[in-house]
Amino acid sequence: MEENNQILHEKIGQITEEIGKVVVGQNVLIQRLLIGLFTNGHILLEGVPGLAKTLTVNTLARALDLKFQRIQFTPDLLPADLVGTMIYNQKNGDFEVKKGPIFANIILADEINRSPAKVQSALLESMQEKQVTIGSTTYKLDKPFLVLATQNPVEQEGTYPLPEAQVDRFMMKIFVDYPQKEEELEIMRRMSNMQSKVEITPKLSIEDIFAIRDAVNQIKISEALEKYIIEIVFATRFPKNYGLTKEAEYIQFGVSPRASINLNLAAKAMAFLNQRDFVLPEDIKEVGMDVLNHRIILNYEAEADGVNTRQIIDAIFKKVAINK
Repeated sequence: MEENNQILHEKIGQITEEIGKVVVGQNVLIQRLLIGLFTNGHILLEGVPGLAKTLTVNTLARALDLKFQRIQFTPDLLPADLVGTMIYNQKNGDFEVKKGPIFANIILADEINRSPAKVQSALLESMQEKQVTIGSTTYKLDKPFLVLATQNPVEQEGTYPLPEAQVDRFMMKIFVDYPQKEEELEIMRRMSNMQSKVEITPKLSIEDIFAIRDAVNQIKISEALEKYIIEIVFATRFPKNYGLTKEAEYIQFGVSPRASINLNLAAKAMAFLNQRDFVLPEDIKEVGMDVLNHRIILNYEAEADGVNTRQIIDAIFKKVAINK
């Protein structure tokens, strides 16, 4: 088992190297994308244009031996453009199914908040149930199936806020920030000298991904840390019970049970990436922000006072202790 895990870790290192041929920096983003891949969790990336969100996902897909589809979300996109539709075949005089781009292993939903709610909702069944209904027939999607979505900040013109039901189906929401000075210098140099497309070699097969998922499932987490996750989740719902009086004024709704499930899975995947077979408190804190930030719904007072979910989550992690 340890020998197999060592081989898998070497392949994960090779994946990172392949992505590094194209993408400068963004180590946290790459790590979170791998966590989503290894735990069957969809990822939502948010940031202003030009921060390599699409490029990173595209490069990751090229480094995997999987079927990849990029869907550009636009205001005129229809649900049928996503999942497929029934078309009339004049030769045999019957209707037949034309499957849409959703039938792939990795879906890049680019600028997902550029489309109205009807199109965004078309993703719900596929993301949660891993199936699509066209006409009266339901089709199972191939495994693995992963949605990696990018969006621009919702306050920009021409965007539509994602429905809460859909946002909750994303395992993590990652805020992609501007690069450091040294990274931007390297980006500028690379792009000015780039003559041709960089060749990316696939390093992980479908069998490897399922083997990693099995290994992540074997990661041990103590009962104390399981209860710690529950306390973190309940602190978002009943902040006053945890001495978070000030934060309680800003929280309208706490996180759903998906938060505790995904925080547990993400912490296990983080432990695996750190080549441990057990979870540490640091693993939970490392991924906690990305798992929780899109699930806490704040009220208008928070917006008026300039308070965001990241500040709330920071306060929760500082206040809630691990009971041994």
